[in-house]
Amino acid sequence: MISLAAGDARLVVDPVGGGRVTHFGVGDVALVVPPEVDDHNHGIFPMAPWAGRVRHGEFAFDDETYHVPCNNLPHAIHGTVRDHPWQVDHVDTRSAVLSAPLVDPWPFGGRVLQRFSLVPDALSLTMEVHAAERAMPASCGWHPWWSRYLDRGEPLEVELHADGMYRRDGEGIPSGEVVPVVPPPWDDCFTDLGEPAAILRWPGAATLTITTDCACVVVFTDPEHAVCVEPQSGPPDEFNLAPNIVHPGTPLVITAMFRWMLDG
Repeated sequence: MISLAAGDARLVVDPVGGGRVTHFGVGDVALVVPPEVDDHNHGIFPMAPWAGRVRHGEFAFDDETYHVPCNNLPHAIHGTVRDHPWQVDHVDTRSAVLSAPLVDPWPFGGRVLQRFSLVPDALSLTMEVHAAERAMPASCGWHPWWSRYLDRGEPLEVELHADGMYRRDGEGIPSGEVVPVVPPPWDDCFTDLGEPAAILRWPGAATLTITTDCACVVVFTDPEHAVCVEPQSGPPDEFNLAPNIVHPGTPLVITAMFRWMLDG
């Protein structure tokens, strides 16, 4: 495990367990769900070389059709890197750099980097998806399980700053059409983001702002113990809509910052 600290802020990253943030909080306040609460749906995990779903695990690129395993039937979901160990390239008390090769079942090769930087009131994240010897489609993002309840105060409230959302079709996947934002509950992808993209409020406990250069955030409000607000480079099924194409030497790079303030 890698442990970073800055003031009262603490961050723990598990390189062996898929490069996932397992603990993130300030003092005794756990901002994300810890594994002690839910050993599957916890922390912040990286999504690459795709984020969200790939419809039926199938996409076309350069006049060829490719298949990736459908790990959430009938679709593929959240990429491959969360399922493999990561290498620790750098670590000090407040920052870390991890990398992981893109291996089978991803057919193109390549690698992914994560950079973490912690200060007393903010966590900065960077993710890079690098091609190997040939161009490839790519998308990426982070999947935080924000704690719905802290030790004190009311349930988490999400103030979303987005001017559009993707219409979902009968399979629950974006059709490509952007429509006006509707009220929650949500399991949806939002775009045309503001600055910040979202503000998370735990009334009486804490406020956290999310700023990102990502084109989208996905918000999932159904879990009883968490709310997911996920910066992503593009919408789910981006490979079949309008994929980012990365070439050797020109990676896809995204950033996000989570800045917080505790009440009282």
